This record gives sequence, structure tokens and C-alpha cells, in this order.
Amino acid sequence: MQILLRNTWSGLVCAATVLCAVPARAQAEADMQASSQRWLESAVVQAPPVQGQALRMEVSVGALDPRLQLAPCSKVEPYMPAGTRLWGKSRLGLRCLAGTTRWNVFMPVTVKAMGRAWVAKTNVMTGAVLTADDAMEAEVDWAEDASPVVANAEQWIGQVAARSWVAGQTVRQAMVKPAQVFQAGTQIRVLAQGVGFQVLSDGQAITSGVVGQPAKVRLDSGRVMSGVVLDARTIVVEM
Repeated sequence: MQILLRNTWSGLVCAATVLCAVPARAQAEADMQASSQRWLESAVVQAPPVQGQALRMEVSVGALDPRLQLAPCSKVEPYMPAGTRLWGKSRLGLRCLAGTTRWNVFMPVTVKAMGRAWVAKTNVMTGAVLTADDAMEAEVDWAEDASPVVANAEQWIGQVAARSWVAGQTVRQAMVKPAQVFQAGTQIRVLAQGVGFQVLSDGQAITSGVVGQPAKVRLDSGRVMSGVVLDARTIVVEM
């Protein structure tokens, strides 16, 4: 995994295993800046592949609030606050372990995860059935949005646009949904199956059908059953 670090912070931070003394402010800030870069680099390198892809990580470290008046500290420890991770817009915690006043502050961090994914070729309307011509591969920032990237073509081709797409937009899970294959009232087949048997019968859909999703059907006998939609004409009922 390649690492590219861009540091825009000149505040107070040390690596978790390094004890920092500050005999001269300017030199101390430079030393602590380098220590911070090493700590972040190590943390990002340890991140596992995402959906089987090794992404190129880029870390940008922001600035502490200039209004902060921090007391001198000889031991400053960086840490990841609970519930956060080095992904997208995040934050790094800094706490003073040895000083006249113990303090704890947070520094903004932006982590980009660059890799190949699908992006919209043109604008796509909500509800459109997606085809291979609607997107192309390009390098994108996987961490730019909270919704996971759709990395494989089979995960979006044949699906429906859950919302409008804009040309150049990365295809993400929140942007697609399964296509509806039949409406309520449609005559469909019901495949009832169990250990060692299968029975095929006819019925009328009570609910609309989406492949892989549950649906209800009324058999010719009047009995109502629930199953999972297999295709445009069939639901499967496990007995």
C-alpha cells in the first residue's frame, strides 16, 4: 500500500511511543510534526484492504484551533477517539500526559483512499434501469462519502438508480437498488421446496416483486404464502 502524507499542521503532537521535551519552541514543533507524520503513516499502513483492493492512502492533517491556549507539556500522546477511524473526514485526539495542566484536544484529519471504481458516464434519472453504458472505471476517492463504493459491475448493472446520478459521480451503494420484476396482481409461479422435494404451482402476486427480496402470493386454492423472488416469474417458498 502506497502512502502519501501532506501535513499542514504545525501544532503540538508527538508519536505515541515518543516522549517530547521542548527546549526550544520552533525546533520542538518541527520534531513533533515529524513524529506525527510517522505515527499517522504507521496507522494508515496497517489498514486492511477494502473489498479486496489495496488502496493508495493520502492523509492531510489540519490545524488545531488557534484560539487554544495549551499549557506546556513534555509528553503528548496521539490517539484515535472511540468510534472514529482514519477514513474520510475524521479527527485525531491529542492528550497531555505530563504537564502542569492535563489537556485533551482534537485535530481534524482527512484521509483519502484512492483506487479504481465505477463513475457515472452521464446523468442518470431516478428509477432508470442501469446498463453497462451508464458507468466507466476511473480512479476515485473511496473515502469521500460514507456510502460504500460499488466496486464490481455485477453489483449495479441491471439494478435501478435509487436517486439521480451526475456525470463523474462515484457509484455507491446508496445510489442503486434492486429492480422490481413484477407488480401486485401478476400471475407467477410458486416453487415450494424442502428436503428431497420441489412442487411447482401457480398463484397471483399480492405484493410487488424485487429479485432477492420477500414477496407474498395467493395460490389458486386461496392460501397465502411468503417467499423470496427468484426471477420475473417465480418466487421460492422454503417448506
